[in-house]
Amino acid sequence: MTSSTTDFLAAGRRVIAREAEALGLLGAALDESFGRAVDLILAAKGRVIVSGMGKSGHIARKIAATFASTGTPAQFVHPAEASHGDLGMVTAGDVALVLSNSGETSELADIIAHTRRFSIPLIGIASREGSTLLRQSDVGILLPAAPEACETGIVPTTSTTMTLALGDALAIALMEHRAFTPEHFRMFHPGGKLGAKLLKVGDLMHAEVPLIGWDRPMGDALLEISRKGFGVVGVTDDAGLLAGIITDGDLRRHMDGLLSLKAGQVMTKSPRTIAPDDLAEKAVALMNDRKITCLFVVDPAQPARAQGIVHIHDCLRAGVA
Repeated sequence: MTSSTTDFLAAGRRVIAREAEALGLLGAALDESFGRAVDLILAAKGRVIVSGMGKSGHIARKIAATFASTGTPAQFVHPAEASHGDLGMVTAGDVALVLSNSGETSELADIIAHTRRFSIPLIGIASREGSTLLRQSDVGILLPAAPEACETGIVPTTSTTMTLALGDALAIALMEHRAFTPEHFRMFHPGGKLGAKLLKVGDLMHAEVPLIGWDRPMGDALLEISRKGFGVVGVTDDAGLLAGIITDGDLRRHMDGLLSLKAGQVMTKSPRTIAPDDLAEKAVALMNDRKITCLFVVDPAQPARAQGIVHIHDCLRAGVA
């Protein structure tokens, strides 16, 4: 390892250690103002308007996105744009969350004044006690004194990390109060890997299920396998309940005299099934574990009546893996 590499590692570890220490200070410093901020947001009939300038603005965008995706309607408003018409986005019923390390950012003056003029609740987050932002806020959250991670102390690093963590803390406190579930989360994340991970079996299953009665000849079973295209057929008893499954393995094991047999003589009894409300990831795991390609979908309230069928290819096409 070269001396320059050693220096780089030392710098990286120093930065992370400083920011980790600052987060510890932040956790210890949280007081009743945090709870009052959560109460203000819960009481709002509109949205959380999150604003900040420069690096604080980037953090504000992320906080707004986290709020919006976890059940708290939120929108980022750029303070400079707010002064040129976007103040119309901040309305009665909203609550404003304004971020500024110094608490004296000049570009925030108009949005702060707007909240005061129209009695819009204001939550301010800043590092300087007695700053304009904290004095004007209905709830002010003071970040603890912690040095920035750079040696010069001028680059927003530790301060932005604390602000981001504080935004996450607010979002999760709100989320837990609202009993926000994975199903709610999936509604806001239909695309990408998150959406795929939260897909349910019922979202992917086919309602036209390949089924045949247990006393039907195997010639009919082969036609049903070909017609539905899943490579399998479910076998039902006299009551129409799922009693077994015929796969290509069953066909090979009964090759001699296959067409002289009934479906019930060839089937494998008690096939593996899954519920429509189970996550598609669970279906993939089960199919991989059993080295099978299909699962019949049954309602737990009617565990022997097939509602659908899900194929491994359906899951893979949806991005579930």
